[in-house]
Amino acid sequence: MIDRDRFPVDPWRLVERSTTVDDVGVTETLFAVGNGYLGLRGNHPEGRQAHEAGTFINGFHETFPIRHAEQAYGFAEIGQTIINAPDAKVLRVYVDDEPLSLDVADVREYERVLDMRDGVLRRHVRWTTPSGKDVLVEDERLVSFPEQHLAVMRLTVTVLNDDAPVTVSCQIINRQDGENVYGGTPVATKKAGFDPRKAERIEDRVLQPQEYWQEGDRAVLSYRVTESHMTLAVVADHLIETENEFTTRRLVEPDIAKNVFRVQARAGVPITVTKLVSYHTSRGVPARELVDRCRRTLDRAGAEGADQLLAQQREWLDAFWSRSDVVIGGHDDLQQATRWCLFQLAQASARADASGVPAKGVTGSGYSGHYFWDTEIYVLPFLTYTTPQWARNALRMRYLMLPAARRRATQLNEHGALFPWRTINGEEASAYYAAGTAQYHINADVSYALAKYVRTTGDIDFLTREGIDIAVETARLWATLGFWRTSDDGERSFHIHGVTGPDEYTTVVNDNLFTNVMARFNLRFAARIVREMAAADGEAYRRMVDRLALEPGEADGWLQAAEAMHIPFSTALGIHPQDHVFLEREIWDLENTPPDKRPLLLHYHPLVIYRYQVLKQADVVLALFLQGNHFSAADKRADFEYYDPLTTGDSTLSAVVQSILAAEVGYQDLALEYFHQSLFVDLGDLHHNAADGVHVASAGGVWTALVSGFGGMRDHFGELSFDPRLPAAWPELSFVLHWHGTRLDVTVRTHELRVRASGGDPLTFSVRGAPFVIGAGEEVVVPLADQGPVIPGRPDHRKFADVRREDGTLLSSSIPTVTSAIPIIDAGLAATGADRVRDDVLAVSGGDVGPTT
Repeated sequence: MIDRDRFPVDPWRLVERSTTVDDVGVTETLFAVGNGYLGLRGNHPEGRQAHEAGTFINGFHETFPIRHAEQAYGFAEIGQTIINAPDAKVLRVYVDDEPLSLDVADVREYERVLDMRDGVLRRHVRWTTPSGKDVLVEDERLVSFPEQHLAVMRLTVTVLNDDAPVTVSCQIINRQDGENVYGGTPVATKKAGFDPRKAERIEDRVLQPQEYWQEGDRAVLSYRVTESHMTLAVVADHLIETENEFTTRRLVEPDIAKNVFRVQARAGVPITVTKLVSYHTSRGVPARELVDRCRRTLDRAGAEGADQLLAQQREWLDAFWSRSDVVIGGHDDLQQATRWCLFQLAQASARADASGVPAKGVTGSGYSGHYFWDTEIYVLPFLTYTTPQWARNALRMRYLMLPAARRRATQLNEHGALFPWRTINGEEASAYYAAGTAQYHINADVSYALAKYVRTTGDIDFLTREGIDIAVETARLWATLGFWRTSDDGERSFHIHGVTGPDEYTTVVNDNLFTNVMARFNLRFAARIVREMAAADGEAYRRMVDRLALEPGEADGWLQAAEAMHIPFSTALGIHPQDHVFLEREIWDLENTPPDKRPLLLHYHPLVIYRYQVLKQADVVLALFLQGNHFSAADKRADFEYYDPLTTGDSTLSAVVQSILAAEVGYQDLALEYFHQSLFVDLGDLHHNAADGVHVASAGGVWTALVSGFGGMRDHFGELSFDPRLPAAWPELSFVLHWHGTRLDVTVRTHELRVRASGGDPLTFSVRGAPFVIGAGEEVVVPLADQGPVIPGRPDHRKFADVRREDGTLLSSSIPTVTSAIPIIDAGLAATGADRVRDDVLAVSGGDVGPTT
């Protein structure tokens, strides 16, 4: 999946040995550096030939009116999109006034390295100028983890074989508003086409200049955002170290600041320029105050020096890897990709603090910098088990959104709170309600992440002070969104209609299985913690009741709804339908769909897709994983075998879940195949959109696939258990978990599972149903007879060939195509327009192919 001549295997570094403009957008993403607050794309310091010359700050956004072709009550009205912050990465080198530009330069040596232990991006370039000068250019770039608002850049230029005039032009450029003036039009703009996953572009001026000035080698730019009224300041200090003679020049304007060093370089005498940059943003503080904050940040950094800042970065990452690393024995290629994914999770979340984790982290503008359910389902498990404080911060972001979520629920005629499907500032920003607002399951996703965090950490303080508000308000929404229905025999059941599940190729349906199963969890969890709080802490309970105006019988009502929740099941097919009518649809023939028609969302109108049994991503299968304790092994296998052939994988969120369930039910080779797809989503640009930024949720899913898929870890009911599925080609798999303050080092080998505990109190866990107790400093070794069931190949629908649905019809499949008009000879024959091409006596239909509709 990767050109290993260009990107060689290295378990701790991502190395690039040659560069090209053909995939510059992808490499900008792969070599981006960030800390969860500030992100710098992997643009070359020359500032030329960029796909997106991006500098992104988590939560720094502009707002704009969403213009619907036809407006309706309750539609999202105000959009939000991340802003490209002023670019301080630019350090342009000139020798004999000849600029270094990699697209045309005579480059004799090139290497770029993202060092995941040091947290530093380094580059080595050996360049021969047209006049024959042999020039060595080496640079380093980091975004500090210990210092949230700090970036460090260091450039060394040495003319090896002659004396020559050298100029280093250090710049800060407002590319958001001045791209055409100062940086050239990026490739991304030239090639932009239809893709709903890309960020919106605002034509009017976004950043309004405030203070801008220079003082010595310090440059200052600051802005106020036109509509959101957020403020930003960026301040840079410049230090030159050389034994050569030099002079300086300065320029500052509202959208650009330059600090230029003109050096009379002698042969072999290096020139080192260090640039310390600080960014601060706010939703209410004047820009001048932010300038002062930047100055304080830089004063501290300057006193410590670049070498000390690099040492602090390494110390921080040593601690991160100690508690977070996953080791795959004997496979350095997989190890490299795994560590790259884990490093991306740190870069997306470590210093996000009270902000969320954007779908692209701070590596690109894809999905407009929005927060989705990705955080709770795919990223928080990693954070919870490795660095619980980061998980707590992410959950606090949801707590702080509750006022807006309550308003949104009221707008949709519901009680409680409804979290936005996509947002930055807490307000719903999804313009397409069918695949946005209708995904009510986000409420249950947030509560699920809260429950997992509390059960794993034992953080009752957070639960009683803030977390319980999330649980109560989300449960309230389900209680009014759903409704009761009584059957002929008097049995009552609780239903939820008009919702969309995780699969966005099927929208606005009744009794979506994932939604119902997760809502049931949400209702049970809220009812239980309310009762537990009442019994354990009367004062905290009283404050919560007053704060939330909780009625005496509410928790009982939630529990009744949960216990009566309708969970659809087809006795004819022996599976759980994805929703009430999903199985009535015709099957989309994915096997015979041309590759140039993928992904479907870019080639077919949504209404075409909605008419078929076809999945963008795992839906029922995700429910089987998250709530696996409520499904039998037989149910899981039957559901997986039905839905896996229907799943396109058009979403990068899908393969990780398919890998986990494939491993659990026995399709172990298929599990490994799906894992590889997840692992190389960005490194191999498998979905052809890595240029828009890292797929952070997929990176989080890689950790879950390793730990829960192959490591077999589950935590249902707050009980830790293991049932490993180690791939046959892996000698061992090791990972770290933190459970109630105890560190567990877990190693899975072919014939044993080892668990070693460090610190904390004794705890219990189980391996394939057998209980064990372990205390601090102890190790438990559990023999394994095997690695679970093994089923060869991959599932298909052949076994359903002769199975009839509840209405007596057989399954059939087709591909929607546009054909010429066909005269209607018989009502049972063809129709004009979007005709459907049937499989020839398809195994699914058992040869009983009905009339084309």
